[in-house]
Amino acid sequence: MSHSAIPNRRLLPGDPAPWFAAPTHSNANFHFDTAAGRFVILSLFGSSTSPAGQAALEFVRRHSDRLDDSNLVHFGVSADPADFDEGRLVERVPGIRWFRDSDGEIARLFRADQGGGPMDVWPQTLVLDPALRVLMWVSLSDPARHAEAMAGAIDRLPRIDEDRWSAGVAPALVVPRIFEPAFCRRLIDYYETNGGTASGHMSSKAGRSIGVLDRSRKRRSDCIIDDEDIKTAMMIRLHRRLVPMIQRAFQFQVTRIERYIVACYDGADRGFFFPHRDNTSPATKHRRFAVTINLNAEEYEGGDLRFPEFGRRTYRAPTGGAVVFSCSLVHEALPVTRGLRYATLPFLYDDAAAKVREETRHLVVPVPSEDIEAVSHPAERIA
Repeated sequence: MSHSAIPNRRLLPGDPAPWFAAPTHSNANFHFDTAAGRFVILSLFGSSTSPAGQAALEFVRRHSDRLDDSNLVHFGVSADPADFDEGRLVERVPGIRWFRDSDGEIARLFRADQGGGPMDVWPQTLVLDPALRVLMWVSLSDPARHAEAMAGAIDRLPRIDEDRWSAGVAPALVVPRIFEPAFCRRLIDYYETNGGTASGHMSSKAGRSIGVLDRSRKRRSDCIIDDEDIKTAMMIRLHRRLVPMIQRAFQFQVTRIERYIVACYDGADRGFFFPHRDNTSPATKHRRFAVTINLNAEEYEGGDLRFPEFGRRTYRAPTGGAVVFSCSLVHEALPVTRGLRYATLPFLYDDAAAKVREETRHLVVPVPSEDIEAVSHPAERIA
């Protein structure tokens, strides 16, 4: 394929960047979609020894003080094993990471491959917005022109906390009065009587869903509700008060619920959950909507929900109220800074998704604890 044909295939401003998972120095399976929520610079250059690779390195050296993970992050993509084995590329977290693209798959996804081997790359840099959509494309073939264009580009990037980027509203539904205050207190009492267990998260490896306990990514304790009367009372309230609102807002008929739990984020531990999506591992792809029902919204500080793809705005339902959102959205629970935050966190789906769940249950490798994210709960009807 000729070089002249490549630009016609390139991603254009407004195009969503493709998602992928690949190794970096510190993460054997970094999911690129979790980088949402900041401006992203992605450079594809084949090898750091090429002129394009040297231009990418020079950009990082010149602008390293701007690369902070909060407003701006850089990812370089190299297909040269020696870049990693010989230490030519140095990761700095926050701000600077390098993907190993040994099979050239990332280059293919970004339309940068030229049809040869993995290092046969049309060198380019893309600037992405916080929703991982293309803002601009710059060729790396001319290092001097690349340096000039990229310097101007990052000078024009605003702070994400400025109005033009923070005013976005996530497609989340906030519904008050799902649980009455007395029922919220009953659920909190259940947790305090029975206690909670450290909660992990699901990760993907070799086509399976692996339960992982990692306090650098999640600090939360969960109590599984075994009391059938309480479960029935929860289901009735969800069916009567929340399901109709989901149908109205999203034209989706919920028929199934996954897990009855009370979760606790402890301010003494700065409890939080890092940015993630709830349906990206093989055994969680059946999930359609995530629900957060706060049980004591007025009794803690911090701990709000945030959807980084849509800005820095935070969301907190009142006590007994729910925040409902698609499991495909990146979301995070910010650290609780004072008090204990209690919530119940079901996933909702329909009969078609229930069939998907049954087909993928065998792909779960549970976390080595009694963690609820092992996806071991039976599929239950909510109607």
